[in-house]
Amino acid sequence: MTTQSNVSSGSHPGADGTEPTPGGTLFTEPVLVVNQKAKLIELTNEYKVMDQNGRDLGAVVEVGQGVLRKILRFVSSWDQFLTHRLEIRDPQGQPQLLLTRPAKIFKSRVLVARPDGSQVGEIVQQNMIGKINFAMNVDGHQVGAIKAENWRAWNFAIVDHEGTEIARITKTWEGLAKTLFTTADNYVLQIHRPLSEPLRSLVVATALTVDTALKQDSRGLG
Repeated sequence: MTTQSNVSSGSHPGADGTEPTPGGTLFTEPVLVVNQKAKLIELTNEYKVMDQNGRDLGAVVEVGQGVLRKILRFVSSWDQFLTHRLEIRDPQGQPQLLLTRPAKIFKSRVLVARPDGSQVGEIVQQNMIGKINFAMNVDGHQVGAIKAENWRAWNFAIVDHEGTEIARITKTWEGLAKTLFTTADNYVLQIHRPLSEPLRSLVVATALTVDTALKQDSRGLG
């Protein structure tokens, strides 16, 4: 199974397959906080991403929405069945990962690529009934999974291909400064150990888009 990939210049540390040193970027921080309240407007998803001390690490921005799409989103829930495109950007606004969730009726699939268009992998919904699970695939091989433990409470376990938990998405984490964060406006990704590429990018992509690309499906059939 191929799990290493070349990355264009300016990409995040550790992208050569080595274990990154925690701290400093979207791809090296062991804890990422996604601020849901940072939406510019409900019709266009935009979230701010910070470290556990509130330092800006980047943003998740939905792109490619025209006027008709925004109107459709405003008047109905059908927008969730259409194609969505998101960019994970650094603090300077430069894209780090590109995500596309193709139009779907039942199960979701999210394609993850680098800014130069090279593919990282994909996130594929595995089931429709019960606690929703997603597989993380690279070149047709599963390298990990996202398992919803409690959909409404934002408890997701992220495991590697052997089923070992490597990260977790929650609404609460005792390490966060209460003066900076509230559980109402944020959710947290905790990465338990340094991860090699492309697994690290897939974990980050999963966590930073769980609301716009994955969790929103709880409103519909998938």
